[in-house]
Amino acid sequence: TSTGMYVANRASDKITQLTDNVYVCRSGSAADSQVVSDYVRYFLHQHTIQLGQPATVKVAANLVRLLSYNNKAMLQTGMIIGGWDKYEGGKIYGVPLGGTLLEQPFAIGGSGSSYLYGFFDQAWREGMTQEEAEKLVVTAVSLAIARDGASGGVVRTVTINKDGVTRKFYPGDTL
Repeated sequence: TSTGMYVANRASDKITQLTDNVYVCRSGSAADSQVVSDYVRYFLHQHTIQLGQPATVKVAANLVRLLSYNNKAMLQTGMIIGGWDKYEGGKIYGVPLGGTLLEQPFAIGGSGSSYLYGFFDQAWREGMTQEEAEKLVVTAVSLAIARDGASGGVVRTVTINKDGVTRKFYPGDTL
């Protein structure tokens, strides 16, 4: 977690639940990403009450985009929105600084991400099993931690599919 240019807590949990089936990975200013997440969670709750059914991943991603774009001069945050819904299945969207919405097969963000693009070009492939994908993510975050002084010392993962949500924690001494 950052406070301006200072990294205050390298082990904070920057994966935030927006709904039962949608989570957001936050990077950049912790205060900015937390307030965007809080507003989106509130709007998604209202959406669910009004429509009587859970919001889709795309709706959540568009709310993040809207808040990020409309406040781009004041926010220093990039976010990755991922989840599963009954209409489109599993989806991942990236909303980098400035508020662009990018639907992607995978998304990379945060201060350590610049070290990972070549790794993902080589290691990621369509149709990976859940176990393979989780191993790829743990390896990637471990590489970012090793190269980037602002990246945390632990790995947290969230897997979201039709069966629900699974969270895992990997302490730094096991990476």
